[in-house]
Amino acid sequence: MSDLVVQRPEGLYCPPGDFYIDPWRPVPRAVITHAHSDHARYGNGHYLAAAPAEGVLRARLGEIALQTLPYGERIAHHGVTVSLHPAGHVLGSAQVRLEHGGRVWVASGDYKVAPDPTCTPFEAVRCDVFITESTFGLPIYRWCPDDEVFAEVNAWWARNAAHARASVLCCYSFGKAQRVLAGVDPSIGPIIVHGAVRPLNEAYRAEGVPLPDTRMVTEVTDKADLRRCLVVCPPGAAASPWLRRFGDAQTAFASGWMQVRGNRRRGGYDRGFVLSDHADWPGLLQAIDATGAERIIVTHGSSGAMVRYLGERGLRAESFQTEYGDDVVEADLQPASEAGA
Repeated sequence: MSDLVVQRPEGLYCPPGDFYIDPWRPVPRAVITHAHSDHARYGNGHYLAAAPAEGVLRARLGEIALQTLPYGERIAHHGVTVSLHPAGHVLGSAQVRLEHGGRVWVASGDYKVAPDPTCTPFEAVRCDVFITESTFGLPIYRWCPDDEVFAEVNAWWARNAAHARASVLCCYSFGKAQRVLAGVDPSIGPIIVHGAVRPLNEAYRAEGVPLPDTRMVTEVTDKADLRRCLVVCPPGAAASPWLRRFGDAQTAFASGWMQVRGNRRRGGYDRGFVLSDHADWPGLLQAIDATGAERIIVTHGSSGAMVRYLGERGLRAESFQTEYGDDVVEADLQPASEAGA
């Protein structure tokens, strides 16, 4: 019996349904797991995504032929029953459940199992075959609870503010930035966001996600605010002229990669906070076990290590070669409207 999902040059393809999942080249029909730029690309003829993803997809891709589906609702296409289920990664992220000929496959996209107030929690979906990410698929990656991480972030910000220094926290503009904003203590000082972050904040708020008040740097009238603020911006902004207006600022990067000593130094940051929107090693294993799948297909990240480990546990494990990043690589760090602003 042929597989429900196979590899093609354009991406992961469902032959009986004649559609792709997160294709990296333009195709007629695409099912999109989430709006990060390595999974949702411009140029497809038709897009299907979870309903909560509509705002962020349109913010990033503009006018596209987009069909949305509430979580859990099923539709049939060429005899394949398709439904989308929460992935807990970012707003609107989804796992794609495919049912055809009595078989069930689930393509996870990116996911995390830890709680996150900015998106719908991960939902385990029973299946025969599970296509899982493995971005942080090594035993070294084990995340601390968010409240511990944000206690560190708030303490760092408060110390800097007491010394009249801005706190510049670099993180991906979609997903991580909103999670940071939801987790910090806004009573410490004003919060300024980069222009790449603002439209995504608006999309989150439109979906009912509460975020603290934020300002653009051009909206700051009291220069003293620039010496006690928290600045949330994408990584590329830290090396741009945009940052100069904050003076002698302290910089930090929020990422799962900060788990490994040396990444902070190589990035030139003063601090590193371990905060990821992907599952850690225990989370990946927890999610895989919960599916009940006997066959696991691993994509991107530490796929070789994960395949070996699962094989040793008696599962049928293999990998797909994809063009997804090991984490998000944002090509749109600084929109033209923000250049030099």
